[in-house]
Amino acid sequence: MDYRRLGSTGTRVSELCFGTWRFGRRTGGVLETDEEQAHDLLDAFADRGGNFIDTANVYGDPNGTGEEYVGNWLAERDRERYVLASKVYFGFDDANPNGSGLSRTHVRNQIEGTLDRLGTDYLDLYYIHRWDEETPIEETLSALDGLVESGKVNYLGASTMAAWQLTKALWKSDVNDYERFEVTQPLFHAGYYEDVEEYLSVVADQDLAVCPYSPLAGGFLTGKYERADPDDPKSVRAPDGSRGSFDERFERFYLSERGWKVLEEVRAVADEVDATPAQVALRWLMDQEEFTCVPIVGARTVDQLEENLGAAEVSITRDQHGRITDARYDEDGRRWGH
Repeated sequence: MDYRRLGSTGTRVSELCFGTWRFGRRTGGVLETDEEQAHDLLDAFADRGGNFIDTANVYGDPNGTGEEYVGNWLAERDRERYVLASKVYFGFDDANPNGSGLSRTHVRNQIEGTLDRLGTDYLDLYYIHRWDEETPIEETLSALDGLVESGKVNYLGASTMAAWQLTKALWKSDVNDYERFEVTQPLFHAGYYEDVEEYLSVVADQDLAVCPYSPLAGGFLTGKYERADPDDPKSVRAPDGSRGSFDERFERFYLSERGWKVLEEVRAVADEVDATPAQVALRWLMDQEEFTCVPIVGARTVDQLEENLGAAEVSITRDQHGRITDARYDEDGRRWGH
């Protein structure tokens, strides 16, 4: 894999990031990825040149399991070769009234636990996992600034939030001389049912990096799903055991008229360049021109991960990229509906 500068920072990361949200996670009581499988996936990622790893304090069951898996793997590696990202916001300890959110108390408590579980003295990147309506953003930014000042964190990032919230946070950082967010982590992919142009305009203007999660729309853009009813975009034939066969969120977030139109074009381009739909969908993100875009890929198996990493070897033309973008709109330039 090639490496690219992370937004306006001086740090270089692999052009794909590996997401670990399945590590230690249980769905319907079934463990999705155990520690041995997690280490196999991390080995495969590193062997292909991947150095950018994304986790969070609440990944796994119990909370922190995902970070522990990564930390145990990292103990046998050279820490300085990897760029580690984790997050804070969601409830970590339900019995603690200060066990969630972005208060100074919770932020400081959680960074210590995260560093301990990862077995490291510092994080390369620390995201706020969501916007906290209950805590003034100045308090959060002040606490995060202190983590950078103390050397526990190198850069700050912001996951899902509105464009105005991101703008407000950047402005508050500027006027108070706090470290600002350098990286964002929105839900963003070619077929997303919502428009994120306003958010991405802020990102481009401020030279922030974008590390989109769910870049394959929960597996929808891999091409393994088929439309069952031409008049109903939510009618889908899904392979047994796949996300589409058991996850209501999949229908709500990923199934739309726009999504099917985009998938059709992604499949066409994939045939033209002798790649898989997943690789083309990832390449579309990686080739964004107005901002650095490093998709976060996940996988259940090494084979799935190898396919995703193959996007680094795929090339699509500007015309093919534009065709995928244009598929989001009808002949009159209107967005296809949900």
